[in-house]
Amino acid sequence: MTSLWLSDRPDHPGHLIAPTLAEESERSADVVVVGAGITGLVTAVLLARAGQDVLVLEARTAGAGATGNTTAKISVLQGTRMTDIVRKHSPRVAQQYAQGNLEGQQWLVDYCTARGIDLQRHDAYTYAQAPDGVARAKAELAACLTAGLDVDWVDEADVPFPFHGGVRLENQAQFDPMPFLDSLIAELREREGRLVEGARVQRVSHDAGARLKLRVHTDSGAEVDVLANRCVLATGVPILDRGGFFARLTPHRSYCMAFRVPGNITRGMFISADSPTRSTRSAPTSDGELLIVGGAGHPVGRSSDPAAAIDELASWAKQHWPGAVQTHFWSAQDYAPVDALPYVGPILPGNEEILVATGFDKWGMTNGVAAALALAGRMLGGRMDWAEAFASWSPHELSGLATAVQANLTVGLNMAKGWIAPVTRIGTPAAEDCGVVSGLPWHLEAHSVVDGVPRTVSPVCPHLGGIVNWNDADKSWDCPLHGSRFAPDGTLIEGPATRDLSRSG
Repeated sequence: MTSLWLSDRPDHPGHLIAPTLAEESERSADVVVVGAGITGLVTAVLLARAGQDVLVLEARTAGAGATGNTTAKISVLQGTRMTDIVRKHSPRVAQQYAQGNLEGQQWLVDYCTARGIDLQRHDAYTYAQAPDGVARAKAELAACLTAGLDVDWVDEADVPFPFHGGVRLENQAQFDPMPFLDSLIAELREREGRLVEGARVQRVSHDAGARLKLRVHTDSGAEVDVLANRCVLATGVPILDRGGFFARLTPHRSYCMAFRVPGNITRGMFISADSPTRSTRSAPTSDGELLIVGGAGHPVGRSSDPAAAIDELASWAKQHWPGAVQTHFWSAQDYAPVDALPYVGPILPGNEEILVATGFDKWGMTNGVAAALALAGRMLGGRMDWAEAFASWSPHELSGLATAVQANLTVGLNMAKGWIAPVTRIGTPAAEDCGVVSGLPWHLEAHSVVDGVPRTVSPVCPHLGGIVNWNDADKSWDCPLHGSRFAPDGTLIEGPATRDLSRSG
């Protein structure tokens, strides 16, 4: 399962000369950025431009996380997110959030223009797909106007699917994010910054002096320590439990498919205000233009049958674009903050050594760049007036207290269910492309069969002891507590866990 953006990618020249951590001289930097997605790499480039010695550590490959699996809409109209923000915060905070996204969007567009990176300009729409959804779309219109966005209402659009009116924000953008990341990597290296892929950071502490010490596990199996004055965690959810961000975020998975469709392609960026979510955009490729359809989202590890929702999404696409042929299928993980605003800044109040950026809630193309601008400005002594809305610690978080309590009650219920329910499945075999957790609480096992290969691993997530569930769409073990994901053989795919599931059998 590979995204349109990551499939058939030629080796980037910069990757062929990538540094390693083999020499002690390579294991030190002014700033270590953990994560080579859009947030991490833009942050690294901004700091390198200012003369900082920057080292980026990426557990897999650049863009392998959310950035390479996004729909890549560079839009400040973001579904119904502004409705949530206005409901919980003041108009001033909503305006700051919008301003940060506008500046992030402009920085990205200007960078692409200067570097000759292709992007397409289209209008963005948040629309009602049924009469009952009109009120939600109208509420988003009002919220966007409160935030100062130049939106309007349209009653009709040239689309083949049901459209009962929607909010429009003109002249937004979309692109393939990987050439953008490649250009950032090239600039980072031009400025003597470094990117090391296959280097998973597992913990951060202090060395005997005043510097940070990052324990790093490399693809070669070695464990090394890297020293830094400061560290930026741009990893989706922070890999460190300090600050309890895992308890302030709800992880979600969503799915995308690309289709070759006969006739005219549907242009523009559309996302429904009502459920089930339906998201569309076009995508030019070397073999012609494709249609991207997204949706079927669910909290990580908490859907009993995500494959069925994906089948429904595919059926929806083929119904409205007769003759559509699927070419790609992929999924992404995003984190919804309890107070509807991103968390960008110190991991703990007053701790300027370790900084985080998370909670973009599926809109990382603009939020990720805004976060990088805010982080770099903070580290270099500057200030963005709008950054208050992105603060990792702020009194406005109190608005999310009820949501946080409910979310963590759900986590507790999933913890208890995970340890008790497997006893009812003792003796249940795993069928092809399926997985099952069974056994007594003191001897749980996770069995799966994928491509005819049976595997048995411990189902206990190494983060906080949750019991993983099988995802029949991604063919992965997903933790329902805080969103850690693992391959069938237990290999860690994404955190907050930093280690694999234990192998057995």
